[in-house]
Amino acid sequence: MILLITRLSHKPQLSALFTIGSPPSRQLHASFLTRQIMPPKKKTDAVKRKATSESQSDNEATQSASKKAKVSSDSLEPAVATNGQPTNKVLPVNINFAPQIAGTVRLSTWNICSLASASKKGFKFYVEAEDPDILVLTETKVNEVPVDPFLKSRFPHCTWAISSKKSYSGTAVLSKHKPLSVDTKLPGHPDPSSVKGRIVTVEFPACYIVATYVTNAGQGLKTLKEKNTWNEHFTTYIQDLDKMKPVIWMGDLNVAPTAIDLANAKSNWNKTPGYTKDETEAFQNILNPPESAAGVGKFVDVWRQNHPEDKHYTYFSYRFNCRTKGLGWRLDMFVVSERLVEKVKMCEIRSEIYGASDHVPVVMEIESDIVTGSQTL
Repeated sequence: MILLITRLSHKPQLSALFTIGSPPSRQLHASFLTRQIMPPKKKTDAVKRKATSESQSDNEATQSASKKAKVSSDSLEPAVATNGQPTNKVLPVNINFAPQIAGTVRLSTWNICSLASASKKGFKFYVEAEDPDILVLTETKVNEVPVDPFLKSRFPHCTWAISSKKSYSGTAVLSKHKPLSVDTKLPGHPDPSSVKGRIVTVEFPACYIVATYVTNAGQGLKTLKEKNTWNEHFTTYIQDLDKMKPVIWMGDLNVAPTAIDLANAKSNWNKTPGYTKDETEAFQNILNPPESAAGVGKFVDVWRQNHPEDKHYTYFSYRFNCRTKGLGWRLDMFVVSERLVEKVKMCEIRSEIYGASDHVPVVMEIESDIVTGSQTL
């Protein structure tokens, strides 16, 4: 690995980071946006996890440093963290991906942590480079259906689930293919208003796609009860859908399924939202239903099945220099009905697409007949 640093002489506070020789699957391209992205202002209506650092003094030091645009410290950061993911804090200027596998559709899911904010930080460059057939956006924070010619020209069939709360949550399914039906409800949930903006189900000829921005268990686990209610009704819902057609569940699932799916698992266990006994067991009961659930199909966490040992994450807090240290959580994923697994041709975390949001996208390619044809499984 060779790390080259350039300075802009007329604007010394800006720097550009270049990496050469990264592994092809995670290659950072030759140049980066030359602007310093500062951590977002604290928001009271959204709960983000804090990845526990090594010590309190280390946290305090990195938090203090994060409040200052120190080019020197950013410039000397390693190109790849200890967990094997890149450490860039802005999107690459040149974004290129391998061509789509013939005979597949490409699906992408991305928690963008506000469409308005991400659009100012390179969101459209990623969409243009990825060119997915179906794009799921979570935490859009839109208050009405966006009027965006760029997105509409690419995705003629758009469904925006908008929260009852202003500038909160939000889930969207943007598709090049016309679905047979669309729904934004979670059947049986006792509080429909709390579900608004968190789920979109689209039906295609041979599958359902369920996009979710799953309820958070809250700071101090204060809303774990509400999360458990969501999980109870969602589990029933996805299992019922699977009895009719196979399901692709994608989005921000707001759970780290196992200890390998987050940094500092031990110190976060049963203390931090997304990694509690209740949440992980609910997720595992979808993947492998208990014996008492007769006639219920299994599901597969696709990326984890393909990468059984990798400690790669999809969310890195802007705080405490988590991106540089490789301290993150794997919260965004694709979970598919077991009988669909053999149809999946690729599933990857786009680790370099960081900076427009504190999450990175995840993509999957699956045989196109599942979405476009009349294949029955």
